[in-house]
Amino acid sequence: MEELKQSIEKASEFMDRVTGVADSTGVVLYATDESLVGTIMDDVVSLIETGDGVLVSSSKVYRRLIDPSHLDFVCFVEGTDHVAQTYLELMSRWLMSEMRDGTTEEDKKYFVKNVLLENELPGDIPLKAREHNIPYAVTRVVYIIRVPPQYSISAQNILEDLFSFRKMDLMLTMDEDSIVLLKELSELSKSAVSDIAKNIVKHLTQEGIEPVNIGIGMTVDTLKDCARSYREASLALTIGDIFEPDQQLMFYNQLGLGRLIYQLPPTLCRMFLDEVFPNASYDELDEETLLTIDKFFDNNLNGSETSRQLFVHRNTLVYRLDKVQKITDLDLRKFDDAVLFKLASMVRKYLEKQAPSILIGGSRWQKN
Repeated sequence: MEELKQSIEKASEFMDRVTGVADSTGVVLYATDESLVGTIMDDVVSLIETGDGVLVSSSKVYRRLIDPSHLDFVCFVEGTDHVAQTYLELMSRWLMSEMRDGTTEEDKKYFVKNVLLENELPGDIPLKAREHNIPYAVTRVVYIIRVPPQYSISAQNILEDLFSFRKMDLMLTMDEDSIVLLKELSELSKSAVSDIAKNIVKHLTQEGIEPVNIGIGMTVDTLKDCARSYREASLALTIGDIFEPDQQLMFYNQLGLGRLIYQLPPTLCRMFLDEVFPNASYDELDEETLLTIDKFFDNNLNGSETSRQLFVHRNTLVYRLDKVQKITDLDLRKFDDAVLFKLASMVRKYLEKQAPSILIGGSRWQKN
């Protein structure tokens, strides 16, 4: 348990006697004398077997500790004199207090996790929130910070330092690569949501943690509704992976067409593709042409700016757009055709990621 380890490390700074903690099998877990860690103390086993609370041996004093999860630990102090016994009493009280506080914090995170996963009854949430000293009716937003699994612990430590001064912010890990932050916004404008996300990315990348992707849900006014914000943040990451894989920040309220397409049945998407690109005409477009199309869309169908950014003559751009029209029968210089092509290309990207088998086997829906 981390709280026991930290307490023993602090004790080494001021105690003039060796002290430590062993588990119920007698193995020393933590000690101010690191050479003892991993060794086995037979006296500890004897204390556990007899069920007594205290044991005085020839060289040490021991006291049994029972943490809130009913695990047995034993605190020991070198010596058998009055000073050693006083130290043992103080250390035991301190360690028990730390274990209770640590368990309370774990219970709190477990409760919040259940709220986010909708495993708590809505009517119970306000009552349990009060038990855990979590304000219920507070404006919050959920961030899901995704980092490579090997950086998960480092990222969590950095974020804990970054938000340590905000006692009302809640943070927990959902899996090996996702950290969830419930950020209170009661003293901040809602426009600060983006700035907070950028600040998180900045601090993590400065520490060499890359790539970092953050999904951001909508702001909510109660703890119960944080479950919705969590779903939105998770969906933002999923849809972002499909349509904007290079984007670090994905806001649920800015997903646009991607959110609509994601909710469509794959078979319907395949039928739509067959209508827009009959006979798989999209596959005839080469990489250079596709790059030109993307740049043309990025510049809002502005031919002059597209030519400048691609370092090509205006006539070359016209030739490429004519080529697209010849292959797909869509003139991207016309707004309606451009919208149709953009939508169809997004649908195709969705199928490539979510249902590749549907995309490959789509000929069954093609018209003869």
